[in-house]
Amino acid sequence: MTKPLEDYPERFALSNELHARPFPELEAPCRAVDVAIKKEKGAADRDRALDVKHLVALLDRYGAPHPAPGANHHSCKLGRGVLKWEQHTEFVTYTIFAGGVSDVPFDGTVHSMFPNDWLAAAPGKVLTSCLVRVEKTANQEAAAARVVETYGHWFIPESLAVASVLDWAAVIGGEFRIDEHGHVRFAVLACEGTGKRRLGRIVQRLLEIETYKSMAMLGLPQARAVSGKVAELDRELAQIVAQMAASRDEDQATLDRLLRISAEVELLSSSTAFRFGAAGAYEVIVSQRIDVLREERVQSRQTFGEFMMRRFDPAMRTCRSAQLRLTELSQRAERASNLLRTRVDVASSVQNVEVLRRMDERAALQLRLQETVEGLSVVAISYYAVNLAANLLKPLGASRGVGEGWVYAALTPLVVGLVWYMVRRIRARIEKRSGTEGG
Repeated sequence: MTKPLEDYPERFALSNELHARPFPELEAPCRAVDVAIKKEKGAADRDRALDVKHLVALLDRYGAPHPAPGANHHSCKLGRGVLKWEQHTEFVTYTIFAGGVSDVPFDGTVHSMFPNDWLAAAPGKVLTSCLVRVEKTANQEAAAARVVETYGHWFIPESLAVASVLDWAAVIGGEFRIDEHGHVRFAVLACEGTGKRRLGRIVQRLLEIETYKSMAMLGLPQARAVSGKVAELDRELAQIVAQMAASRDEDQATLDRLLRISAEVELLSSSTAFRFGAAGAYEVIVSQRIDVLREERVQSRQTFGEFMMRRFDPAMRTCRSAQLRLTELSQRAERASNLLRTRVDVASSVQNVEVLRRMDERAALQLRLQETVEGLSVVAISYYAVNLAANLLKPLGASRGVGEGWVYAALTPLVVGLVWYMVRRIRARIEKRSGTEGG
């Protein structure tokens, strides 16, 4: 059967992406180790081929199959366990699931499947390393008793968070502290009847909560640094605004200071925008991962959601506050710059009006001077013209009995009028030509 229409480009690839990262299927008892590796700077723009190369180096040690070309996730059997590798925007995660648990809790034997020299050659640094111990328990009562029996010894009670999840499918516990071996530890008590896929989802959610929590916390150091710089710039801006209100002197110098502050604020905004934006996105993911677990309280202990509310949320509020203060400072600096720029423009307009008024006065004075010169020119030209004409007509006047005085008297008004008319014509022609060229 032929298809009536061609498939949209990457139709199948986009559809398969929804099913490309299945949850692991786990059966208690079991263990898991998760390592997140991130490049210290420029992680989002890193060379991802180095991530794949590092993965292949691990797979070759165990003779495991390589990922498909261009893949950003890969799962395969690795020695005694199953490896799950995922490539994210800023980091890469390596997770190994292995059956059974050791007599010594969290002894790190599964983590030893990552060779030390291989870890040292990673294209980045360890962001978080997490161990999960999964035990099997009969029911709710047995799980609660196990919590009392062991969790107080495994974890620090002050930081311990415990909750039953997914309608008592399991009881989870953890303290989000890094132990002496550099691992964050979680314990899971799987109740009887919990399916492999459900247990796999629970463990995967725990690992994601720890990883995305660590990624979100990367914004806190920048938030603290930005808050200090913003406070410094805020004080300087307040001083400048106070000076603007008190005096009109040195407006140009004040404007230069405002532009410098605006430039520093924009530099801070551009250099922290990605980190703050990413922190907000990771915070949302952490909250979503906790919500889908549907926590219930166990023995009056704090849940994971309450732990995050007390310890994690204040750090995220610090990041949001720093970002908000930076935005508000940018707006205030812009308003102050616009205000001062308006004042400078108004002062410049007043000066321009004064300049135009003086130009008008000079133009009027030049016009009067020009008219005076023009009148003197008419007199001078007329004087010479009258003399020339009189010299020509005096013999004729003498032959007719007309005296020399009458000849001058007759010629003077005619010559003056003619000269005046000619000067006016020349001036009108020049003004017309100037007007045409100006238009």
